[in-house]
Amino acid sequence: MSVNNIGGEDMRVFHAAAGLVIVLALAGCQRSFGGFGSQDISPAPAPLQAQPVPSVSSSQLPDPSTSTAQFPAAPSGAAAGAPGGTDVAAATNALDVTKESMVGSWRVSSAGSSCDMFLTLTNLGSGSRGGTRGCAGELTTMGSWEVSGKQVVLKDRNGSAIARLYKTADTRFDGSTNGGQPVSLSR
Repeated sequence: MSVNNIGGEDMRVFHAAAGLVIVLALAGCQRSFGGFGSQDISPAPAPLQAQPVPSVSSSQLPDPSTSTAQFPAAPSGAAAGAPGGTDVAAATNALDVTKESMVGSWRVSSAGSSCDMFLTLTNLGSGSRGGTRGCAGELTTMGSWEVSGKQVVLKDRNGSAIARLYKTADTRFDGSTNGGQPVSLSR
């Protein structure tokens, strides 16, 4: 008998049988896959055992003002933004600088290599947008810059200062990165 020749009662029996097969298949899936209301057959992992903790010791730190032999020498550059070493002379003899005079392309010399720097007046955070091409070290992260008094501050993409420069001639700026590397800009 073909499906086209099945009568109304036979069609109901066919649907009931198909539904029963589907229900039985799903009931089997519930047991094998941990379905609704069934217990998980896999055993629970064993709890972790407590481990001994080494003892903690404490002592008084030495007074840093009495002996400096245990500390490394201070860097000579402008680490953390304070002028030091050769930057002191640049800061005290620095020429006045305006933001507008900084805009454009600059040639950068740092750590024995050269690269390009581009400065714009487009606002970016607290500074203006800028960037480098072909630079190495800290200068690769430059994203903005600003003029603060007689100082030009180069910043990374997060807005943190990475270098500080002072105008030493009409088209020249000298300073250093936070890591102490000397930096010069010229046109």
